[in-house]
Amino acid sequence: MRVSLAAIVVFLLLAAGSASGQQTPASSYGEAVFVVSGRGYGHGVGMSQYGAYGQALAGRTYDQILSYYYTGTQIGRAGRKEVRVLLGEGRRAVTISSTVPFTAIDASGATFTLPKGTLTLRADLVLPSDAGPVAAMQPLVVRPGKKAPLGLDGRLYRGKLELVPQGGFLRVVNVLPLESYLQGVVAGEMPFGWPEEALKAQAVAARSYAIASLLKGKPYDLYSDVRSQVYLGVGGEKPSTTKAVTDTAGQVVLYGGKVATTYYFSSSGGKTASAADVFGFGVPYLVSRPDPWDKASPYNHWGPVLLGARTVQAKLGADARVIDATGMATPSGRLRSLTLETATGSEQVPASVMRTTLGLRSTWVTIGVLRLDKPTVGAVVFGSSAELSGVGRGLGAPRLASSPDGTSWSPVTAVTPDPTGAVSVDVKPLRTLRYRLEAEGGASPALLVQVAPRVTLSRPTQLEPNVFTGTVRPKLPGAVVAIERKRGSAWTLVDEVTVDPSGAFRLELDAIPVGTYRARTTATADLAVGTSPAVQVVTG
Repeated sequence: MRVSLAAIVVFLLLAAGSASGQQTPASSYGEAVFVVSGRGYGHGVGMSQYGAYGQALAGRTYDQILSYYYTGTQIGRAGRKEVRVLLGEGRRAVTISSTVPFTAIDASGATFTLPKGTLTLRADLVLPSDAGPVAAMQPLVVRPGKKAPLGLDGRLYRGKLELVPQGGFLRVVNVLPLESYLQGVVAGEMPFGWPEEALKAQAVAARSYAIASLLKGKPYDLYSDVRSQVYLGVGGEKPSTTKAVTDTAGQVVLYGGKVATTYYFSSSGGKTASAADVFGFGVPYLVSRPDPWDKASPYNHWGPVLLGARTVQAKLGADARVIDATGMATPSGRLRSLTLETATGSEQVPASVMRTTLGLRSTWVTIGVLRLDKPTVGAVVFGSSAELSGVGRGLGAPRLASSPDGTSWSPVTAVTPDPTGAVSVDVKPLRTLRYRLEAEGGASPALLVQVAPRVTLSRPTQLEPNVFTGTVRPKLPGAVVAIERKRGSAWTLVDEVTVDPSGAFRLELDAIPVGTYRARTTATADLAVGTSPAVQVVTG
């Protein structure tokens, strides 16, 4: 189908600015994950093919189906008889085949009778003849033999093949009756086993779209791919789809006496889009309409799809790390554009680019955001609390979970986002833990919050002028505490002492010179390095 104008069914449930606010330093933003769920498949304008399927099952006829999706139109007759379809460009060589003798005619009018079998042609257009190889004048038109379609590189096509050299390469155009072209299109655009009335609606829509979308200023009228319509040639033809074409021969959709541009797509998700919403220009017969018949589609609702911030940055070409995303929905729910909030600013991305580069089925999506930002403090001192903030939006009620190793997660508390999606929660971990925001469909990347022991160091007293004492919490019996003295900007080891079962330590020295001292524990699997506040020794 034609999705080159892709901008599809989208509602982006995001706030107008970065939910974390402007006070968060760029270096503190955590890694975001985007949880995308959507509705429909395709750009959403015109006829929903699954909707046509549902309407046909409900007993509606093809003309009723077409008049519903193309508002205010009528069925009329087409005058065009033949089309030129581009099959390929930039070919160094092509192989043409036929099961019966066939002919070729060049620009001079010379006719070459060719035996059945295969013939390889290059840009020099050299053909076999009774007098030996002959270079034909361009363009060369290859005509089929009686009741036998021509093969091009193994695929059969009705009508003629026109070959034109282009700087050492070949362009191949299939010239054939419009109705023969449609036989190779309908089965490529709609499953051949669908109800007859749906196939007829597809045949009329495809015929109308072909006529209304003929290319201007080119030596061909249509592409053979999604830039026009998917054209499979004879190999794509099926009895049911061919019957739909012949039963509606010549019929087109008209608006105001002219052939309508009958956009169509796979699945609406329950509501079609207007041309104004998706393409940026209004068309009277391409308006948004409810589409309850689309519920038969497997793409009516889809997702969730998880997209990491780094993936979004790379695929959408953002200049900096993506921390959030915002958008504005059209009346039909599709997105016009996406605003990426990055660590250095904001960037606009068209909705069609968002859809195609991120591999989404449509632009009718809800994008949930889960992100935990780094605490402004380093390690949390044992017994203290830390504020975790971030974004939890578009996914129902998020919750905070923790894990010691990142493999087994336990719920900590429910989190209530503010109207912008910003979340904030105080935690009081007793050991180093990983935290994440969870919601239905996904979870943020883990955020490591380190916990350091609370270490105290008491200066020597008059009674014990050569003794340092202190405590470590939590109690860490057997842990080694280093007593350090500051020399310039560096700390040097004075001595070490072991923590007793009560969590206390005592270190007696021969003498304690005047200076600045601190106590420090080493890191463990559960705790970071713990350091006491510095103490001043003013007498030795």
